[in-house]
Amino acid sequence: MTASARHFVLAAGGTGGHLTPAFALAHELERRGHHVALITDERGAAIPGKPDFLTAHVLPAGRFGKNPLRWFGGLRSVLKGKGMAKRLFETFQPSAVIGFGGYPALPALFAAQSMNIPTVIHEQNAVLGRVNRLMAGRVDAIAIAYPDVDRLKPKHERKVHLVGNPVRPGVLSLRDEPFPAFTEEGLFRVLVTGGSQGARVLSEVVPDGLSMLPTALRSRLQVTQQCRPEDLDAVRERYASHDIPAELATYFEDMAATLADAHLFIGRAGASTIAELTAVGRPAILVPLPIATDDHQAANTREMVKAGGARSIRQSRFQAKELAKQINAMAQKPETLATAAHAAWNCGRPKAASDLADLVESFGGADMMDVIRVGENNARGASQEAAANGSARESSE
Repeated sequence: MTASARHFVLAAGGTGGHLTPAFALAHELERRGHHVALITDERGAAIPGKPDFLTAHVLPAGRFGKNPLRWFGGLRSVLKGKGMAKRLFETFQPSAVIGFGGYPALPALFAAQSMNIPTVIHEQNAVLGRVNRLMAGRVDAIAIAYPDVDRLKPKHERKVHLVGNPVRPGVLSLRDEPFPAFTEEGLFRVLVTGGSQGARVLSEVVPDGLSMLPTALRSRLQVTQQCRPEDLDAVRERYASHDIPAELATYFEDMAATLADAHLFIGRAGASTIAELTAVGRPAILVPLPIATDDHQAANTREMVKAGGARSIRQSRFQAKELAKQINAMAQKPETLATAAHAAWNCGRPKAASDLADLVESFGGADMMDVIRVGENNARGASQEAAANGSARESSE
């Protein structure tokens, strides 16, 4: 550790969507010589991918659903977790506490604010989540992944920083690799995933949709698809009946390698999925999860779709014929798919982990840095160097 080493606490709910960017930030802060600790729940402590150096502290965190009868128990858990977090902070003495959403972040953020410790929240989706909405007015900085985030109040714009959503180093390493060769005679590799638990609708629709493609495309298909364990046999039989080669699995150990070979992605629109597709530059057909809170997956697709890097199909319209129509429009000519891939690549924010680390490092050390700010009199999409040199361009939005 260097003389300038400081301590930071990351607080995140127990899902991959919250923890993946937290782990990426932990790696970057540790690389810079800082101590980092994690506050989460029991699910989060058990999620694969946690860095070995990152100590996880499990705190109680109540949930506040629609039933008011459960609110008292939730509040009691939050207060208990707050007390435990304060005791941790008295020993660890963090320069800042960074929340990544989810109810387990609440006790840590409340404790930090009661002790005058700077706080930052990071929002992975294009809709501000419930916990982040609750804390937005209280924290010192708000880091976002998209230029436009719903449910973010205009009065908070002065402390908003556009940094992106950090992705795993293995995936990010593919950013400078060329889009895999796609010709009129070569293989057409399609990757299908449905999030951590898979998605039955993809298993039901995608094989039949691919079978409806023109012969010139269908004959070159090579499919890699994630399925629920209970769906594997049925999906395998369906692809076999269509004479389409398909590799099926419930989990892909090396998603970076799988994504590297893909010409087209079909799947959900979770924050980490969008971040990885845009980091690597892979065109996509996205099917937002209809029950996602505040319909945030549909919002996540906006930037990529507007840029021309993806097409979005609502699950209510996600049928084999519609899927085939959209795939054919994107892939009937090699240059069309390559153009979509480049458009997706342009939406990527490969410096997300570094920019987020710059932001949190600015607390407890040097004066506040103007990382990549969104809002009145702040730069949108300006580089870190430009901001540091005071030459950030003003947004007209």
